[in-house]
Amino acid sequence: MAKLYFYYSAMNAGKTTTLIQSAYNYRERGMNTLVLKPKVDDRHAAISVRSRIGLESDAVSFEAEDDLFALTEKTDQHTKLSCVLLDEAQFLTKDQVFSLCEIVDELGIPVLAYGLRTDFRGELFEGSLNLLAWADELVEIKTICHCGKKAGMVLRLDENGKPMSSGDQVKIGGNDIYVSVCRKHFKQQQAENILDGSGTNLSS
Repeated sequence: MAKLYFYYSAMNAGKTTTLIQSAYNYRERGMNTLVLKPKVDDRHAAISVRSRIGLESDAVSFEAEDDLFALTEKTDQHTKLSCVLLDEAQFLTKDQVFSLCEIVDELGIPVLAYGLRTDFRGELFEGSLNLLAWADELVEIKTICHCGKKAGMVLRLDENGKPMSSGDQVKIGGNDIYVSVCRKHFKQQQAENILDGSGTNLSS
């Protein structure tokens, strides 16, 4: 029975690596897959997904207004699909998450969505919020904080390497501006940012 899976984590946990490995496993067995990526993530070519360790797979990019059910149905009619895999799922709209459910329920095709759970402010992305609510299976891909604990939160760094607590939710980047930390260190940094605003810094 087809299911909608949401694989979530903090930054640098190997989500894209896992996606590419999953796609490879299907193709090695002679099965066709459709790999999707949002155009807003423009770090690499629009026709591919690439992991930090250099693995790469062909992909189809889409805009926020695109109908993922229609795109998948058209592809499936031409080339029978065994699985749909989607990178950077946090950037999905609510309607697009519903489309993933329709792919599973109406077309009978499993969907594996990979993405961040929360942003640098500790708040849910629209795509992640709805995937957490609608997915059949939730799977956490784990990474670690500098202290050795599980890292479930993300900090965004400014041009001076200082963590930020405000700004646009979406800013594309990698290790140069994002770092994954545990909840304790995320809370500590948020508190420091608040005190910085009043002229006091906990680290001084």
